[in-house]
Amino acid sequence: DRGRHRERGDEVTGGGDEQAQIVQDLITKGVAGIAVSPSNAAAMAAALQGAAGAKIPVLTWDSDLLPDAKGLRLAYVGTHNNDIGTNIAKLVQGIKPKGGKICIQSGGAAAANHNERMKGIRDTLSGKVSADGSPGDRLNGENGWTEVEGCPLYTYDDFPKSVQQMEDILGKYPDLDAFTPTGGFPQFVPDAYEKVASKYKDKIASGALALVVADTLPVQIELMKKGLSAGQVGQRPFEMGYKTMFFLKDIKDGKAPPAEVADDDQPYFVFTDNNLGSRPVYLRELCRALWPLQRIWSAAVTLDVTDDRTGATQR
Repeated sequence: DRGRHRERGDEVTGGGDEQAQIVQDLITKGVAGIAVSPSNAAAMAAALQGAAGAKIPVLTWDSDLLPDAKGLRLAYVGTHNNDIGTNIAKLVQGIKPKGGKICIQSGGAAAANHNERMKGIRDTLSGKVSADGSPGDRLNGENGWTEVEGCPLYTYDDFPKSVQQMEDILGKYPDLDAFTPTGGFPQFVPDAYEKVASKYKDKIASGALALVVADTLPVQIELMKKGLSAGQVGQRPFEMGYKTMFFLKDIKDGKAPPAEVADDDQPYFVFTDNNLGSRPVYLRELCRALWPLQRIWSAAVTLDVTDDRTGATQR
């Protein structure tokens, strides 16, 4: 689905509407499960409204739903996206400790993962947590950092467009101190990227331009080795998709969802699925999976012990 969006460019990438429609169609068909990386979190939440009623398990991967809609999926498989932005910013700070002018390039205004990464960049560079959550508060002089006019840039996964944006912004602001794509967008068109970035190779080498990009696919590492980026911050996209499908199968087989809470520092968490008690086998597996984590958790659970007494208690 995402690949098709890239090929067709602005015709479909603006708001993720086609992706949402595909998911709605899958729910109507009654598929066994859905794993989706939302390109528009709000649109996807609307599309998933019928999944629970149809008893279709949903996992998100790479990009999650918004906080108030996370009850529509069982789990998220992927990176803590805020951390990607944080580490991009740390690399930039190491190159430009006094701050400067910056332009952030993002995937889409409604893409939760890229908004979280942008927040990580902004919060780390400003030295304070944004008041309104993702995508964070615009940099306006905090710690010496200012976002230039016209930024952030939104590519909507149109890779040739992202290269053009990069060329235009670097040409418009010859004194730009940092350019930070929250995804590998321009580097996914390596020849075009190399043509543009080569003009600034000396500035990258001297530290005059902190060009730090998310993702570490082989083609990107080769570009970095050529001196065409100052750093890359990676994740494991193949493993995300690969493991998501196995998790989805496990859930259909009655096993517990992936324990995303294991990587979370919160001492207490709440399950928003109000139907946990309707599947005693699933609930027992969930309890067994959570017990070793030694975390406090809660959920609204109704059990019919006359139907299955084995589901009444579980240590």
